[in-house]
Amino acid sequence: MAALESTGTTLDFRPSACPHDCPSTCALEVERLDGRRIGRIRGAADNSYTAGVICAKVARYAERHHHPDRLTRPLRRKGAKGAGEWQTISWDAALDEVAENFRALAAKYGSETIWPYFYAGTMGLVQRDGINRLRHAMRYSGQYSTICTTLAWTGWIAGTGALMGADPREMANSDVVVIWGTNPVNTQINVMTHAVKARKNRAAKIVVVDPYRNGTALQADMHLCLRPGTDGALACAVMHVLFRDGYADRDYLKQYTDVPDELEAHLRTRDPAWAAAITGLDEAEITAFAHLLGQNKRSYLRLGYGFSRSRNGSINMHAAASIAAVTGSWRYKGGGAFHNNGAIFHWDRSLIDGLDVRDPSIRVLDQSRIGPVLTGDPQDLGDGPPVTGMLIQSTNPMTVAPDLAKVHAGFARDDLFVCVHEQFMTETAAVADIVLPATTFLEHDDVYQAGGQSHILMGAKVVEPLEGTRSNHEVICGLAERLGARHPGFSMSAREIVDATLKSSGWGDIETLEADRWIDCAPDFRAAHFLDGFGHPDGKFRFAPDWQRLDRQKRDIPRLPDHWTAIDEATERCPFRMVTAPSRNYLNTSFTETPTSIKREGRPSLMLHPDDAARLGLADGAIARIGNGRGSLRIHVEIFDGVQPGVVVVESVWPNGAFIDGMGINLLTGADSPAPVGGAAFHDTAIWVEADDRSA
Repeated sequence: MAALESTGTTLDFRPSACPHDCPSTCALEVERLDGRRIGRIRGAADNSYTAGVICAKVARYAERHHHPDRLTRPLRRKGAKGAGEWQTISWDAALDEVAENFRALAAKYGSETIWPYFYAGTMGLVQRDGINRLRHAMRYSGQYSTICTTLAWTGWIAGTGALMGADPREMANSDVVVIWGTNPVNTQINVMTHAVKARKNRAAKIVVVDPYRNGTALQADMHLCLRPGTDGALACAVMHVLFRDGYADRDYLKQYTDVPDELEAHLRTRDPAWAAAITGLDEAEITAFAHLLGQNKRSYLRLGYGFSRSRNGSINMHAAASIAAVTGSWRYKGGGAFHNNGAIFHWDRSLIDGLDVRDPSIRVLDQSRIGPVLTGDPQDLGDGPPVTGMLIQSTNPMTVAPDLAKVHAGFARDDLFVCVHEQFMTETAAVADIVLPATTFLEHDDVYQAGGQSHILMGAKVVEPLEGTRSNHEVICGLAERLGARHPGFSMSAREIVDATLKSSGWGDIETLEADRWIDCAPDFRAAHFLDGFGHPDGKFRFAPDWQRLDRQKRDIPRLPDHWTAIDEATERCPFRMVTAPSRNYLNTSFTETPTSIKREGRPSLMLHPDDAARLGLADGAIARIGNGRGSLRIHVEIFDGVQPGVVVVESVWPNGAFIDGMGINLLTGADSPAPVGGAAFHDTAIWVEADDRSA
């Protein structure tokens, strides 16, 4: 990108893409001060989705990139696990030791004893997913990545048949924007850019459906503050009113949906009174919401990842998505619904993931069940060996994984060898045997695919790597050489893999992408709105998906949209329902090391309704003990009237060390596998709350 002129000073801004686990995948412009230092970061104004707007935490990324605590030398553990005693070693010695341990363990137990483990610390395709190439080439255990998207994607595809939808930039053409199951003020600010544009230009109404009054709800014209896990009941009551009061588009239903008459009959008993008893909402506000949608065909449902955090999330997502099919809002620009655009990119992933050497007989372990896996649960291990070796990149399971007590117990095993490749000494790195220092996204090459929009973006290296650090790709290739793994991708640079993948996927080449900075892959209006048919073979939106085909455990999933009670219901012993929503200044556990984010977040707190606080004798700032059958911890109370009584919120993900007792909130969340295809139900936890007068 050409240097920009500003007040007589030449500024060197370089194009890039945000690598973090956020659907926006913002197009960035990074100020390059010299070969190793960056200044400010801004959004690319000429990218039609980013539109010049990025979140504050990425805008101040220099604070993270140049943080004095970044790792710069490979480390070998000297003392007990977690004791913090390290010996500095060379890169060759570190990689040799990892390879030697992996070889010895595989010889003793078989190759499946090694479990490469990763997730979305970077969303770059080469640097994130190249670990799979090593996995497949060496026949190591597979990973079923369930921790974030599985439940929401499954519910969306159950209805539409394809992971795509109405272009999110169309929100600017909407008369009603419904933000449901996401808090974009905290997690994807660009949603607000386009929603607010509709409000400014068209007097559009913004509706937020969320269990607490978060930053997005504060900007809404209507906030439906429902109980966690009751979205399906709300959706059913809305559709009941749409049918009852003449707002259903019967011509659309006949042409584009599978069983509209059966759905209407089913919904006759799912009226607002029924839903009010389940959701805690008023009948009047449910009806008002339904009328707002019925009277405005340009109503856009922006459905988020909150659906993935509940045990009934797939069923709730499907129910919410069904509303657009009842109103027929898919017909209109600014109407319809959207969750993710994953299906539009048609990648050939063979080179990146090593799919051509994958052995389908190798077992696959559930990422979200890392605690049970590492503690030897036969439900997970089957007839295979225990996991005795791990390579971990781009994730921090000692903090972010559910059922955290089991995770910690698993990592404490003396017979488990762990190598962690990280930018900072995370709580997972702290229990490793070998720690390798990693580059940031500005120090390596990669290509990015947006989920919440439609662009492929190039993220070329902006500055030279911090001395002593190596990229994920370099580490994978270094281990492959030592382990004798064979695949063309191990002898290619990241740039060469990007170029080859672009070409084989039909997206041009790296030179063109670098020159253009991004490719807008958006399908045309008819395709995005399914006007030539939905993604199922019959072209119909399915109100009645074949859930039983998806669910190996054959659980009793409702055939049609409904409220499914497969959640961690409040009980006499655990009368509170807890949501662990994402905070504004952290992103999972990224940015938890930066001073500005720490200062702005303050400390972990339990948002507790005033009525509940009064009953429990808890004042603002007091210490409460919260717990369930998995454990308990202490936390400060924040009196907050933006939830229903009986609902509590702990914005996360704080490091374990930030909590009074040194154990984080995921001590209380469960790792059971929700229907139909697994996931992690972080917002679906029943707990008890009591006063704890001990000093912190």
